[in-house]
Amino acid sequence: MELMIMIDMQKDFTTGVLGNKETAAVVSAVCNEITRYSESGMPLVYTMDTHYENYSETQEGRKLPVPHCIEGTEGWELPEEIKEVIEGMETVIVKKNTFGAKNLPEIVSGINEKTPLTKITLMGVCTDICVISNAMLLKAFFPETEICVKADCCAGVTPESAENALNAMKSCQITIE
Repeated sequence: MELMIMIDMQKDFTTGVLGNKETAAVVSAVCNEITRYSESGMPLVYTMDTHYENYSETQEGRKLPVPHCIEGTEGWELPEEIKEVIEGMETVIVKKNTFGAKNLPEIVSGINEKTPLTKITLMGVCTDICVISNAMLLKAFFPETEICVKADCCAGVTPESAENALNAMKSCQITIE
């Protein structure tokens, strides 16, 4: 059985303060993939980059001095198109304050106990930061489960850095579709 994980498809990364034309462009592909996946009856797991008012005091805030995904702000929210597609679906939201969701393996293990997983597919933004971090984390915890990344449902900071991340994941036996 396949589990789909959507990484950080929030307004600040798609059309907001850290968005770019590539990240904005994948929203429709992500919606199409969610629609396909919804027929599986499996929950959609999705991460939300979640920061707070003290963001500038964190290491990330000092290295990336652009406040983003502050919980409760419009930029922290999902785009309306995605909200519409996931409405009525069973979802599991994973708030994270760092690139990799540290509790994601535990959440996936709980789902795997109920329905054995043969494949975990990731999509989202940014390919070169949070998608690669979570894909590598899952590969470490589930070495015998196929970890897959939907390249057409991902975008990065730049097209070049996104491509580098896809190649790095491929080198680590993560399937790139």
